Formats: sequence, structure tokens, C-alpha cells
Amino acid sequence: MDKQTLRRKLLVERDALTPTQTQADSALICQHLANWPLFQAAQTVLAYLAFRNEISLQSLLDRHPEKVWALPRTLRGGQLVIHHYQPGRLARHPWGIPEPAADAPLVPLEEIDLVLVPGVGFDGHGGRLGFGGGYYDRLLSQMNGVRVGIVHRASYVPAVPCDEYDIRMDWLARPDGLISVANRTS
Repeated sequence: MDKQTLRRKLLVERDALTPTQTQADSALICQHLANWPLFQAAQTVLAYLAFRNEISLQSLLDRHPEKVWALPRTLRGGQLVIHHYQPGRLARHPWGIPEPAADAPLVPLEEIDLVLVPGVGFDGHGGRLGFGGGYYDRLLSQMNGVRVGIVHRASYVPAVPCDEYDIRMDWLARPDGLISVANRTS
């Protein structure tokens, strides 16, 4: 299946999940992450705010104020910049994605220890299918932090078509646990 067809299929399936299902998956994934030694050791964590029935990481952000939390903000031209998370200072991107205010302090990429990555689909080899703009792939190619795909129950597939510029995950966080992905290619 090509990327566009798979993306459409997975988004329809994810959008069909009930709020109760999404909340349950979010709670399980956040619990797995909170108990994970790599998360516990990380000082600076890049996360995201849920959009379109994505897994919510909000409970992690709320329960772990000792972490330096960072969030992406989308610029024109397909670039993501990383800002400190400041709960009272959020804006809404024209696509509806919640993100930091433009004047929030920046976080240098080299300071990020752990990257919690959203996606439309993931496979067991760390392949990730996003919304198709390449925003995260461009960002991840500049970072050394451990990459963790946040995998909705409806987002795990046998294979994601990957190109040479697609950045693979190191780990997957699923409702049933954390999975190390040994096939990191970048």
C-alpha cells in the first residue's frame, strides 16, 4: 500500500476511536513511559500536544514538572522549532494544532535527551508515517535524542513504506508496553 492510501486508512481508523478508547491508550502509554528508566533519566524531553485523536501525553507533562519539557512550533516552509513548554502560553496553529507561543524561549536541539514522536502509523522496524509534510523527519535528522514513536492501538501496522529520508524510531511506546527497535538506520 502506498503512503497516501495507508495514511488515509489509518486516519479514518484513528478518527473512529471513541474518546474512551483514546483516553485508555493515552493513560497506558503515559504509565509505561513514566516507569521507564530512560524517561526517568532524561532531563529534557520533546513532546507534543495531542491533535486529531492522537495519544495525549498531557498527564506526563503535568505529573513530571521536574523535566524540562519542549514542544514543537510550526513555521512556514515546513520547519519545526522547539520551545519550552509553558502551559499558560499556548497558541493554536491555523491547522488547529496547539503549540507554544512564538515568543516562548527556544530549546537547543542538542539539549534534548528524549523525543516523543507522534505519527499516523508505525511499524515494528521503527518506520513512521506522518501527515506527509516531512516536518518531523527534517527535525529528527538534526537531533541525537532517543526517538520514541507514540503508537495508538489503531496506528500499528506490519509495514510502513519508508524512503531514504524517513527517520526511524529507536523505540515504540504502545498501550501494551515499550518496544526497542534495533533497526535504526539514521
